[in-house]
Amino acid sequence: MHPFMRGAVDWIRRRAENVVAGLLGLMFVAFIVQIVFRYFFNFPIGWSSELSVVAWLYMVLIGAAFWLREGEEIRFDLVAGSLGPRARRIIGILVAAATVVLFAMSFPAAWSYVTFMKVESTSYLKIRLDVLYSVYLLFAAAVIVRYAWDVWRLLRGAGPEAIDATKTSSGL
Repeated sequence: MHPFMRGAVDWIRRRAENVVAGLLGLMFVAFIVQIVFRYFFNFPIGWSSELSVVAWLYMVLIGAAFWLREGEEIRFDLVAGSLGPRARRIIGILVAAATVVLFAMSFPAAWSYVTFMKVESTSYLKIRLDVLYSVYLLFAAAVIVRYAWDVWRLLRGAGPEAIDATKTSSGL
């Protein structure tokens, strides 16, 4: 990858990590506020729960789209891991191309649904649902670009990383 592109991708990953960390902090604060109001003031509040759900949704989709590296994603690669480099590359091309095609095919329907949801809003925070769900469009576009890049990279001869069972971990 060109050094400028590598720098841009690294910068986007760092900003996504900042956003994810901020959303996790926001979820924690909302959770503590909810506990304090419910158990100390005997006054349950709904907005904190709604805020936590929204933060979780954004955290998962932004994190998956921009922060996670390919090797950090959860994959079912028992079959591909037992194959040779050429077969892994072919499977990688097929899977990445299928991902691009399926997400691209679903994008117009997702766009239509998100724009249709402008008539609804959340119960407590009154966030319009089209604004809330727009993060999915960002996620879908990022997945399309990411896997299109994988197809290009694999077609040019780069092979997927070999599976090393001795280095596989739970991520903890």
